[in-house]
Amino acid sequence: MSTETESRYLPEFERPLPNQTVTLGAEAVLSCHVAHLGGYKVGWIKSDSKAIQAIHTHVITHNSRVSVRHFGHSVWQLVIADVQREDEGLFMCQINTDPMKSQVAYLRVVVPPEIEPTDSGTNDVMTSEGSSIKLGCKAKGDPTPVVRWHREDGEDITMRTVNGERLRFATHEGETLSLIRISRLDMGIYVCTASNGIPPAASRRIAVNINFNPVINVPSQLIWSTQGNNFTMECNVEAFPRSVNYWIRGDGELIISGSKFGVSEVRDSIFASRMALTVHSFEKSDIGKYRCIAKNSLGEVEDRYRK
Repeated sequence: MSTETESRYLPEFERPLPNQTVTLGAEAVLSCHVAHLGGYKVGWIKSDSKAIQAIHTHVITHNSRVSVRHFGHSVWQLVIADVQREDEGLFMCQINTDPMKSQVAYLRVVVPPEIEPTDSGTNDVMTSEGSSIKLGCKAKGDPTPVVRWHREDGEDITMRTVNGERLRFATHEGETLSLIRISRLDMGIYVCTASNGIPPAASRRIAVNINFNPVINVPSQLIWSTQGNNFTMECNVEAFPRSVNYWIRGDGELIISGSKFGVSEVRDSIFASRMALTVHSFEKSDIGKYRCIAKNSLGEVEDRYRK
């Protein structure tokens, strides 16, 4: 047989060996397409370490996650299960001709975002009104994740400058969110989300609780009514921790719900509520002072109605 005839039937690669991008923990499959293999053999080598992975149908490496498979004599695959970061690098598919024929592909291992645990072990922040805090959300992954913040209740994030200027943003980008001279309106759940294009994204909820003394606002301190009618008094309360709210009549009589009085309370937010006292079938003996009182661990406050 002539040299020309022999070279015509020497093995050759039918297509390039493509680079692969695989998510951490997934399976990587490198496929080498060969024509006219004949009695030659296909081998796999990790080029950067020169470590032989497999020769033909036999696995050489001691890595239990590596296996080989083939389809006829034309498709030869190196399979890496549960891909790890150390698997990243150049892989060579070679045919033992003389001279050797080879192809090289790069295996890229990408990692979904992960938010690192906090030093304190808790995601809750407790502070006092008027103080300044920093919320942290350190993320890792490959590619490097981008961290964005938003409020779970849909309200804007309020950021104050050292000069007192207030800036409002729907979202904030960065691993640290600085809240200066914080107010009760900043209280709520802040969510940081880390994403890098590799699903799934990671997120963390941080509850910001702001302690302050109870405050009561009374719409009108003087109430008018006619005999036999019902009338209602309201007190708007703001406090955190949540206050214990109640009504007192005259010099100290605690008012409870019954046939004569109706006591109710509606919570408008984590720190705001509306107290209501309804007097049924007003009569002359109901004339007097009614006090609404709010008490929490930081203090006590009251306001009064005159009927």
